[in-house]
Amino acid sequence: MRTATGRGSGFHEGELAVQRRAGAAERAGRLGGMLAPPELTGVPAMFLAHLALVALTALDADGRPWTVPLSGPPGFLDVVDATTLDVLALPAPGGPLPGGPARGGAVGMVGVDFATRRRYRVNGTVVATGPTGFAVRARQAFGNCPQYIQQREVTPDDPGGTAGTGALGTVGAAAGPVSPDGGETRTAPDDADTALISRADTFFLGTLHPAAGADASHRGGAPGFVRVEDGALWWPDYPGNNMFASLGNLAADPRAALMFPDFATGTVLHLSGRAEVEWTGAGVPGDDGSTGRRVRFTPSRVVRTPAAFRAGPATPSPRNPRLTG
Repeated sequence: MRTATGRGSGFHEGELAVQRRAGAAERAGRLGGMLAPPELTGVPAMFLAHLALVALTALDADGRPWTVPLSGPPGFLDVVDATTLDVLALPAPGGPLPGGPARGGAVGMVGVDFATRRRYRVNGTVVATGPTGFAVRARQAFGNCPQYIQQREVTPDDPGGTAGTGALGTVGAAAGPVSPDGGETRTAPDDADTALISRADTFFLGTLHPAAGADASHRGGAPGFVRVEDGALWWPDYPGNNMFASLGNLAADPRAALMFPDFATGTVLHLSGRAEVEWTGAGVPGDDGSTGRRVRFTPSRVVRTPAAFRAGPATPSPRNPRLTG
């Protein structure tokens, strides 16, 4: 289910354009009754409270998007009221977004419970910041189906810090020192990056819209579903709920960010750049989901950092399409 505020018909112009191009406008229009003001209390609050990992999309000081992991023990995502979420974690020092998102900035988050194949997205504005986290006022909140989520048990590392006070006064793990240089940065994937991408069965996509703000979404498939060609990446767009939140954002703003977690080695690969939707026609090589759509991403910055979480072997989603080339 998806809920939203301030969206008029519920979809912005980019989403509507992609829905029409995909021939899904009528199906998407029937989902209009699902749109309502965000309500984070109740079931969403319980789901968010037991998560160990969430992906965050935000802009850095140069206006460049990044998608980074936030992890912690259950309870690090604390619902304060119907539209306010206290996030008791910050991005890892030495990586993108050091110190966390800026107050007043747009953020998108998606939390995934890999064990149960459930996910929930919260998009909004940062309304408070602190030494151990930040608070978000939600503008959109919506759940997604379990398709393409590989089942695995994700556990956060022991933070090893002392307890601290979150942005709105609740208790969280204290952040460590922030690296001012943001870690080693490259302009294109190297051989190790390409190997990580080629074996990935999961990544997170961050997109933006000038008015609707930031969004983070999950993407999954069989290892190899993301292809690397001449320094660029592309992946087929699989069938979904026909809302096209991510692709609709790309139709309005090509800035995008990718995050590839390597659950086995404890490594995270971050890429920031630009993306576009390619309408290839159904049945071409690589059209694994038979949608006739793919997304091509050209990175401009690449950063690899250690992760604060691990996971064991995954059980593939039964909905993963077969790779076709």
